[in-house]
Amino acid sequence: MALSKYPSAEAKEWWANFKKLLDDNNEWPGVYIFKFIALKQNIPDLKEVFVGHEIDIKASSKGKYQSLTSRVLVASSDEIIDIYLRAGAIEGVISL
Repeated sequence: MALSKYPSAEAKEWWANFKKLLDDNNEWPGVYIFKFIALKQNIPDLKEVFVGHEIDIKASSKGKYQSLTSRVLVASSDEIIDIYLRAGAIEGVISL
């Protein structure tokens, strides 16, 4: 669920709950694993979100989609949410 410029109360509540879950179950700094699926043509935009971080890309069996996995050392749950929001702003990206 991505936040729009004017997020709904439901979206704000979802992200607040996700942040609490992250903070309750992790210690910062820590490594967080991100996984996304996108159309092949959208992978370059998704890679921009992870500049400076190691990423693994794997193509689907027919090659139309690709998955991206990245392990990122983050300082807080806010960094994780920021990455999800940036990735979610890219058309057709699905987070896993």
